[in-house]
Amino acid sequence: METLQKTCLVITIIGAIVWGIIGLFNVNIVEALFGDTIIPRIIYSLVGITGIINIGLLFNHIETK
Repeated sequence: METLQKTCLVITIIGAIVWGIIGLFNVNIVEALFGDTIIPRIIYSLVGITGIINIGLLFNHIETK
């Protein structure tokens, strides 16, 4: 389970960086790479799902204290 959470954390961090670039520079790297297809929607959904999985990291941290 730890490997899954670390993988999800990496994906979430990359997603956060992409959203930061969108917010700061108004450049959507995902759409620039994949165009107006379903792939960006899949990528953003994957980032959202990994964010939900990362909630487990928060609760694990609280339980260990």
